[in-house]
Amino acid sequence: MISGERLEALYVLALMTGLRRGELLALRWDDIDFGSRQLHVRRAMQRVGGKLQVVEPKTSSSRRTVVLPRPAVRHLQEHKKRQDAERQALGEAWHEHGLVFASSIGTPVEPRNVNRRWDELRRKAGLDWLRLHDLRHGCATLLLAKGVPDRVIMEVLGHAEIGVTMNAYAHVLPVLRQEAADAMDELFGA
Repeated sequence: MISGERLEALYVLALMTGLRRGELLALRWDDIDFGSRQLHVRRAMQRVGGKLQVVEPKTSSSRRTVVLPRPAVRHLQEHKKRQDAERQALGEAWHEHGLVFASSIGTPVEPRNVNRRWDELRRKAGLDWLRLHDLRHGCATLLLAKGVPDRVIMEVLGHAEIGVTMNAYAHVLPVLRQEAADAMDELFGA
C-alpha cells in the first residue's frame, strides 16, 4: 500500500513509534542518532493563526526520546538517500530546513496534505476506516499485544497519564482476550 511512496518512512514511523503527525513533520535530521537508534521528539509542526509553525510539543511528556525499531531505521536511511537526491537535483532551488519530512523543495510539509495522501492510499487499499491517527493507536495496541508494560507504552506515545494510553489507545485484540481465558485455564485447569 505505501511501498515506494515519497512519505513511506513517515507512515512507517507513525506505526512503529506512535509519533503524532505534527511531531513527525517537525522532525529534523539532527533529532535522529542512527548509531544509537534514538529519535528525540523536541517540537511539533502545526498551523497557528493560519500559518504553519514549529511549536513546543503538546505536553512536557511529549518531549521524549524514542528508540527506533530497526525497520524504522532502514526506512529513514532510505528516505534520507531519496531526499539527498532531491536536494542535489534542485541545487539552489532547495530550501534547506533540516526537516526529515520536507516538501519536494525542502520546505515544511502541509499537514493536511499528509492526510489527503494517506486518505488516497487507504481508499486504494480498501481500508476506508484506517485514519492516519489510527497508526498511533495501532502502535499502542501492537505493543500491548507483545506484552510491553503499560508505563513504557505511555512513555513511547508521550502521554502524561497512563489512563489516556490505556483508555484511548490500547485496544484489546481478540487474541489477548483468548490469552486471558487460556491463563485462567492454566490456573484452574481446563
